[in-house]
Amino acid sequence: MAIFGCPEIFLILLCILLLCFLRIRTLKTGSAPTNWPVVGMLPGLLQNIHRLHDFATEVLSECGGTFKFKGPLFSNMDMVLTSDPANIHHIFSKNFSNYPKGPEFRKIFEILGDGIFNADSELWELHRRTTLSLFNQPRFYSFLERTVWQKIETGLLPVLDHFSEQGTVVDFQDILQRFSFDSICQLLLDYDPGSLSADLPYFPCEKAFSEALEPLFHRHIVPGSIWKLQKWLKIGNEKKLIEAWKAFDDFIYPLISSRGDGEREESLNTLTAFRKAYEETDHISFSGDSRKFLRDSLLGLMFAGRDSSSTTLTWLFWKWRVFSVEESRKLVYLHAALCESLRLFPPIALELKSPCKPDTLPSGNHLNQNTKVIVPFYSTGRMESVWGKDCLEFRPERWISPNGGIKHVPSFKFPAFNAGPRTCLGKEMAFVQLKMLAAAIIYHFQVKVVEDHAVSPRNSIMLKPKHGLSIRLSRN
Repeated sequence: MAIFGCPEIFLILLCILLLCFLRIRTLKTGSAPTNWPVVGMLPGLLQNIHRLHDFATEVLSECGGTFKFKGPLFSNMDMVLTSDPANIHHIFSKNFSNYPKGPEFRKIFEILGDGIFNADSELWELHRRTTLSLFNQPRFYSFLERTVWQKIETGLLPVLDHFSEQGTVVDFQDILQRFSFDSICQLLLDYDPGSLSADLPYFPCEKAFSEALEPLFHRHIVPGSIWKLQKWLKIGNEKKLIEAWKAFDDFIYPLISSRGDGEREESLNTLTAFRKAYEETDHISFSGDSRKFLRDSLLGLMFAGRDSSSTTLTWLFWKWRVFSVEESRKLVYLHAALCESLRLFPPIALELKSPCKPDTLPSGNHLNQNTKVIVPFYSTGRMESVWGKDCLEFRPERWISPNGGIKHVPSFKFPAFNAGPRTCLGKEMAFVQLKMLAAAIIYHFQVKVVEDHAVSPRNSIMLKPKHGLSIRLSRN
């Protein structure tokens, strides 16, 4: 006769598992998630789903900068996270050809089509060459400065004056996003949509940028089968992405049809430059017609121009209280403060990479072909091993050299503008715009963050404050 039946055996196993769980919980002091049978590390991920950027940073700090995440069985969620500068240099520069954007990246960012951020090989070279030829035009930076300053004078300052006189609380992030959206449209499309005005009108395309970011982030961390099912059913985050896609198309395609051969000098006409580039795609593996090529090219640049500048300045003004107005009016100090804001709050929170051939990282971690590698730029700027014990402090002085200039920091330690051959082409343009904006705001206004306003990073591709930045303004 059997001493134990099936129910008893099940209960015994359940008790053993429970005791093991309690034992592990008692012994566990670090942040690294436990690798459970069947479900892998998913419970630890779900437990920290509300603070993924900081959770990843804590885990990487404890694990020497590189960590292997194990997902549930058959979920295709296994991945390697690394914030190790040596690994970043290897992936983004030294072994660049082994880490193309690849099909997985293009699936996640399909909304960007064949634009520069999804492109590889010849198509990427074409995008890069076309964009650089535009940015390197002798008159381009003077045109940029005129465009930005005109928008500051006719758009930003009157709107800030309005809210200052009213004494009302305003979301500064929203204001800066509208400014950046209008400016990038003026630069790329020779068209000012006028989203920045005192009544803060609803503008579908402008809002679509924010709406698209969270679904794109979730595509990085959930199994592909789940988000593809949501997309097919048009539910959840994927519904937001579908609506954002439509808003982009409804805005960009009509402008492509009506603009591009207007009064502006041809040398500064973005549409003309990319129309010429399309003529070179005959020998390149490429999907779509000329209008789609233009749409994809412009949308990628609009994403970079609209979100990077507004995000950087939002975080900068949140940290504004830690240094004086006198310091901020010194251009070197202002540049240093912007670098420090970019270190702690890089606009692009992370990037997905996958080797097309097996590889071994400098840290010793072996990667199989197509292994998912997540490089969290947010974490890289917060590693004590890289930035010292004060790595979490906002300290612009760390960027100022003994001779009073700005210190050079390699991009694999400071990847706010990416690293290697894919370093952001608009880096210098971004600093010009950021300094013009910050200086104009500092000179004219005192910006005070509303007391007890909760500020934390949103789970998003772009590292935005979850609840915006509520402020009050007063004239200097």
